[in-house]
Amino acid sequence: MKVVVLGAGVVGVTTAYYLARAGFAVTVVDRQPGPALETSFANGGQIAPAHADPWANPRTPRKLVRWLGRDDAPLLFRLRADPKLFAWGLRFLANCPDGRSRRNMLKILRLALYSRESLGELRDSTGMHYHQRRRGILHVYRDPAEFAHAQGVASAMRDAGLDRYPVSVEEAVRLEPALADAAPRLTGALYSPGDESGDAHNFTVSLAAEAVGLGVDFRFGNALRRVHHRRRRITGVETDEGLIQGDDYVVCLGSFSPLFLAPLGIRLPVYPAKGYSITVPLATDARAPDVSITDDEHKMVFSRLGPALRAAGTAELDGWSTACRDSRIQLTLNNTLDLFPGCGARPDNVRAWCGLRPKTPDSVPVLGPTRYDNLWLNTGHGSLGWTLACGSARVITDTLAGHTPGVPLDGLTLGRFSWS
Repeated sequence: MKVVVLGAGVVGVTTAYYLARAGFAVTVVDRQPGPALETSFANGGQIAPAHADPWANPRTPRKLVRWLGRDDAPLLFRLRADPKLFAWGLRFLANCPDGRSRRNMLKILRLALYSRESLGELRDSTGMHYHQRRRGILHVYRDPAEFAHAQGVASAMRDAGLDRYPVSVEEAVRLEPALADAAPRLTGALYSPGDESGDAHNFTVSLAAEAVGLGVDFRFGNALRRVHHRRRRITGVETDEGLIQGDDYVVCLGSFSPLFLAPLGIRLPVYPAKGYSITVPLATDARAPDVSITDDEHKMVFSRLGPALRAAGTAELDGWSTACRDSRIQLTLNNTLDLFPGCGARPDNVRAWCGLRPKTPDSVPVLGPTRYDNLWLNTGHGSLGWTLACGSARVITDTLAGHTPGVPLDGLTLGRFSWS
């Protein structure tokens, strides 16, 4: 059976790899000249089930009110006459109550833990190297109230199977000495020893090469033009280089998934959240972290990728614009120097980047079937694309193969949105 995978980011490439490993003939279509050249290119580099706490939670609405009009807000809404953003925002607010937020967290966490385990198995079987570091992730806090709340969330995650526990500032500095400069301003930290970090772009390029070895046909430089369908089946996808056909089709197009699906009458509640990153070359005497760090209050993450430090985060809801704003790049640099003043970051030596992260209103990805018998979804992973990629790909592969997936699709499909 032939499967056409649409999209060659980290989610699309992992999907293609697992499908090929299961014996499917796979073709991957992407408009870029190579794999992982959009959202997966320069992300924060974390494999972090500890980030399963959804954006839509009881504390977010109050924070959004405080952040309105502030260009330095961690989550920035660009006010615009955009019906898609308005509809997404209403659904986002509907997921903020505690009960819904907690259920969504548990759905994300079960998939994230499965995915992290799957990544480990994949790494062991292929021998891949992608600047991976398996030293855990530290979440640091300045505000005592934020730290107290985070400890409650961590307790719920521990009950669900994630090894995550509070540590003192002194313990945090012992785990990561580069935090010493910021220590006087910190209240405490949470440590997730099983979480990881690495270069998602490097990983995806390497896995694409493994997939080619399994027979996957990558069609790069192929922009999608339209979808052909008859009754309840997709009959082909037309690109600027011709028609590509298969038996089944898997949509892994990230933020562009809803635009692709709209002509088919499928309403997918995914909206792009633009994230920023800088990559800092490290001198031998730079005081930069070896343990991956998350600054929850500034919505920033920091990962050592070989001879460089990746600092990434914040979110900007500004439609499908991929323009990088100087003010947000400067904010990313300022937040980096606030925590690691000795890392050597300067405006003239950092590589800046921004990309669109596909967010659902509940922060849970959308996996599984659609109203078309041979069209499947693997999209909407938000800022957890790499964290969830291997697990999501295995779930889709098992479903197409007629096997029971390692994580049930309950609560993950498009059907959870009643109008879908």
